[in-house]
Amino acid sequence: MPDAMDTDATTPEPGPTQKPGSGFEDLRRIVSLISRAVDTKQTRLVSRALRHNSPLRTGATSDLLTKAVELYFPEADPLRAGLLAQIAVLPVAEAAEATSMDVEGEEKAPEKPTEILPEVSVYLSLLVINAFIGAEMLDQAQAACEALVTLLETLNRRTLDPLTSKAYFYLSLVHEKKGTLPSIRTLLLSAHRTACLHHDEMGQATLLNLLLRNLLSQNLVEQAYKLGVKLSNFPEKASNNQFCRYLYYTGRISALQLEYGDAYTKLLQSLRKAPQNTAAGFRRTVQKLMVIVQLLMGEVPERSTFNHKEYRAALAPYLVLTQAVRAGDLLRFNAAVAEHAAVFKADKTYTLVIRLSHNVIKTGLRRISVSYSRVSMEDICAKLHLDSPQSAEFVCAKAIRDGVIDAVIDHENGWMTSKELTNVYATNDPQRAFHKRINFCLNVHNEAVRAMVYPPVSYKKKADEKKDDEPTAEEIAKEIEEELAEEE
Repeated sequence: MPDAMDTDATTPEPGPTQKPGSGFEDLRRIVSLISRAVDTKQTRLVSRALRHNSPLRTGATSDLLTKAVELYFPEADPLRAGLLAQIAVLPVAEAAEATSMDVEGEEKAPEKPTEILPEVSVYLSLLVINAFIGAEMLDQAQAACEALVTLLETLNRRTLDPLTSKAYFYLSLVHEKKGTLPSIRTLLLSAHRTACLHHDEMGQATLLNLLLRNLLSQNLVEQAYKLGVKLSNFPEKASNNQFCRYLYYTGRISALQLEYGDAYTKLLQSLRKAPQNTAAGFRRTVQKLMVIVQLLMGEVPERSTFNHKEYRAALAPYLVLTQAVRAGDLLRFNAAVAEHAAVFKADKTYTLVIRLSHNVIKTGLRRISVSYSRVSMEDICAKLHLDSPQSAEFVCAKAIRDGVIDAVIDHENGWMTSKELTNVYATNDPQRAFHKRINFCLNVHNEAVRAMVYPPVSYKKKADEKKDDEPTAEEIAKEIEEELAEEE
């Protein structure tokens, strides 16, 4: 039985004589929750209903959808015939879940509704669209999404905001699968502007992430940087999942803009905030980009990252790449890139991987500088597999200027002399390391404070009234003195 929730009269629940399967029980419970959200005007209940939608999203059959449309839609509703026609196109599952609506004995069947809430009709339409996407019927899914978005543009109800965000998400997903993502960019920009004017934070967050994904798919990094980093502020009350996506997209943008420190911070935050029991694919994607960013920063990822059961297979090409960078072997690095180029291109990290060739040379030069107090340019050229001693001299000069190594070049004799190593504790490196850790802890504390849920204003008013009614310590002391004075 569903939870005890008040339901709207326009969306009746099946009576106790019906025998729906567990899938239909989930659908009744979600529809009941949406109806309660409309009655109480609490948009968060609609978001909660969508969070509990996973079983239906993956297991809704054409039979279940047909029963739901016939139950909740009145016969005179124009959307009923359209949805039934769309469901009829869906393939019939071989082992569909039992959703029988038979009636036992002589008891009456549930009465047909006279009208349906827009929220319920949109939710059922989203289930049909999801079924089309699951069946790879992209043309039908696109037509259904466009019709639903057109309908939502005519409605102005705050309880529809989470469902509207989901509709735009499905529309973007269908166009991405079809390879026509740039065609809806204008529509997404218009919808984002409307969400900002309506103070729809869920819509702002979803549409901003969709726009960033749209721009990055076409390698429009500068436009994505202006939209996602410079001009837009991510809504504070958006869902955690949308915030994780936003951190990933902005981290990827920062990495492409050569801001590796900022990119690593955002990616690490995204990985920490991501759900730990689900979203394994998202965590793998973030971890792949984090490995490349760490290598570009001159750091070597920990071996435990590659040995993690969840990442071991996905990060195998990146482990080979990391070993080549750590060794400073340019030939080994080029061989790894050539062998796994298809994987890097599929992960959209190939551009960043190509940049690592400079880090490989710097690492090799650093190892040479530590190993030899004086080394000729010919030997450096041979060890780093460079074209000529002149190229080795240019590389050494740039490394000295950038602070990679502490050495002096003797141009007349054609060698490089390394300076003596100083005590690391006499430098500012420990201070920078402590500052990095302290800054991270302070950011975690500030985020925890912002995420705290405080009691509503009405509760505070009642608490203040109770405090006003209670006598203070001074008033109690004054009353005791007056009583003693009267007794005397």
